[in-house]
Amino acid sequence: MNDKYVLSVENLHTYFYTQKGIVRAVNDVSFKVAKGKTISLVGESGCGKSVASLSIMRLIASPPGRIVSGKIFFEGRDLLALSEMEMRSIRGQRISMIFQEPMTSLNPVFTIGQQISEVFIVHEKVKPKEAHARAVELLKLVGIPAPEKRVDDYPHQLSGGMRQRVMIAMALASREPGLLIADEPTTALDVTIQSQILELLRDLQRKTGVSILLITHNMGVVAEMADTVAVLYAGKKVETAAAAEIFSQPLHPYTLGLLNSIPFNPKYRNAKRLEAIPGSVPNLLALGEGCPFENRCSLAQKICGEQFPAESNISETHSVWCHCVGTPASGKEKRDGDVARSS
Repeated sequence: MNDKYVLSVENLHTYFYTQKGIVRAVNDVSFKVAKGKTISLVGESGCGKSVASLSIMRLIASPPGRIVSGKIFFEGRDLLALSEMEMRSIRGQRISMIFQEPMTSLNPVFTIGQQISEVFIVHEKVKPKEAHARAVELLKLVGIPAPEKRVDDYPHQLSGGMRQRVMIAMALASREPGLLIADEPTTALDVTIQSQILELLRDLQRKTGVSILLITHNMGVVAEMADTVAVLYAGKKVETAAAAEIFSQPLHPYTLGLLNSIPFNPKYRNAKRLEAIPGSVPNLLALGEGCPFENRCSLAQKICGEQFPAESNISETHSVWCHCVGTPASGKEKRDGDVARSS
């Protein structure tokens, strides 16, 4: 693997085998995370973002889930080829994760100090007293007031924003994390707390040089945090580009729909209502060979329902998987036209 990248996911397939059939939650997804940079996986709920991150951590519940094929290289090692013991030595030590919902991720019967200390005790074999002192230091680092007192609190005694900070503290318990996976780190938080959490992540990245894999459906968070963006839909990657290109030159109709639904988009100052992507997410149990967005796309052609499009390289950093790229209605012209119709 190129030394430029700390993580490389290649042709990942993660399926769930249910009584009703096979759910192809992640279906041939590839992406890379550069050292010291942030990549964001973007898409609606159910598009495969969180399943991809859990696959990297090898935390897919089995049964019913299973990583069917693919490769996940982290610092030159294929994580899928490691034993469970080898993988446990990497989790929390070199790869850390901020889970989506801290209230369900934190254990309600242990204090937050005990839960943070466990990382030091398990991975570094330090004494409980030293681990407790380091837990206090981490709580102070992530901006929790009176950390000496809060370290003995239980999760239910903390606000949502403070619980999220505890999750970040646990993720940073390793002295030298190589990769931080942040799964919807600002979900259910008010905008002031959201801003504080994002600033905290940026500050930690500047200080430690950690790479970040950011999972979100919030394009405002993407604009603030990401260097690179990969757009997922129904388990497939449909567009990837530098963050600036995604916002200035989006090409896939689904990416356009995500951007047109941003509430604070300046184009909507005179709009009567926000635009919604028509239709609904397809049934993952009954996906065909074509583009999964075909049933919601106004540009869809016959070939869209018959085969998934090949990759089109727009530039060195911008790729899209769409049969309709280059048609007169694609790109900026379509966005402006849709805005006019919704006004």
